[in-house]
Amino acid sequence: MAGPLGHIRVLDLSRVLAGPWAGQTLADLGAEVIKVERPGVGDDTRGWGPPFLQDAAGNPTSDAAYFLSTNRGKKSVTIDFTQAAGRELVCRLAEESDILLENFKVGGLAKYGLDYATLKQLNPRLIYCSITGFGQTGPNRQRAGYDFLIQGMGGLMSVTGAPDGEPGGGPMKVGVAIVDIFTGMYASTAVLAALAHRERTGEGQHIDLALFDVQVATLANQAMNYLVSGTAPGRLGNAHPNIVPYQALATADGHIILAVGNDGQFGKFCRLAGCAALATDPRFVGNAARVENRTQLIPLIEEALRQRVSKDWIDLLEGAGVPCGPINTLAEVFSDPQIEARQMRIDLEHQSAGSVPQVGSPMKFSQTPVEYQQAPPVLGEHNREILGQLLGLSEAQQLQLASDGIIA
Repeated sequence: MAGPLGHIRVLDLSRVLAGPWAGQTLADLGAEVIKVERPGVGDDTRGWGPPFLQDAAGNPTSDAAYFLSTNRGKKSVTIDFTQAAGRELVCRLAEESDILLENFKVGGLAKYGLDYATLKQLNPRLIYCSITGFGQTGPNRQRAGYDFLIQGMGGLMSVTGAPDGEPGGGPMKVGVAIVDIFTGMYASTAVLAALAHRERTGEGQHIDLALFDVQVATLANQAMNYLVSGTAPGRLGNAHPNIVPYQALATADGHIILAVGNDGQFGKFCRLAGCAALATDPRFVGNAARVENRTQLIPLIEEALRQRVSKDWIDLLEGAGVPCGPINTLAEVFSDPQIEARQMRIDLEHQSAGSVPQVGSPMKFSQTPVEYQQAPPVLGEHNREILGQLLGLSEAQQLQLASDGIIA
């Protein structure tokens, strides 16, 4: 198979977003990713619509856009591993795999003999990545973890949204399940590191990833602001806690983002905006002073910005090297020529729909470019290939498994 991971096979037992996102990333890098799904039902996100993908005749399929966003490049096989014959099939797949991804509750796979301790005996080289809400250890290890819940518990919602007392003020979650996505990215990084370790030692290992840990880790500067100062940061809406002016600001016909990162850029902006005196005002000389006096500075900047429309400001400021930009809708994003040039919107052949749109991979390699292996699979699309070719089951054996409800 093509790609830097073309020699790697991944057994994906995960569902919903965090684990599947890791699996899709590995598939984009060339790995063969076998997604095990429940017969007749599949991943929960297949039903998380509307919208649903339409078939070639324009009728809705059983696959929601949500599922299509995170399962590109995978092979779907349906196995009921709550039954002994199904467990045996998954064990055999684990023996033939390099990486296993799972996001069941702590201990959830042990009762089926699909935990790391058991599978390690069958395949000592297996890299087994577990994703849970709170990890394999600690007092909360048995709690279920969902992105929204974790955004709240992990502090993200305390720094997201308008301040209390302002219109629309109060805690606000991020518009996508960012904790799940970051966890998927950490998972893909972790398994690649484990692969590098295995190349040197020949041994696999167990990776323990928790959404809660990831949320805290990705608080980044906000976490350090607290740890260094002892003062918990609050919600600032679109403003930045450490840089001013760095936020969305009103113009004559809408809003732009102004992202001034240094004093030179601030001086350029003030001259272009017709308020050059602000650049030498002692209250605003230096970023620290601007942060301290943001409530005085921002109204003065907005007064100047309201004199022109957004497009005029962007053209003027960009031309002078002052960072700024529009606030685009998704329609505007996907019509941006930069997105087209970077191939961030692609179409892949699909078994029932003819083709399916996809968001392209942001990874650009000079020697091993991403090659999209296939569209997100329909449920059980690769049963015959995986069970017949990889595991060597005869047609009769597969028919018997289907009759017993093990596969479908």
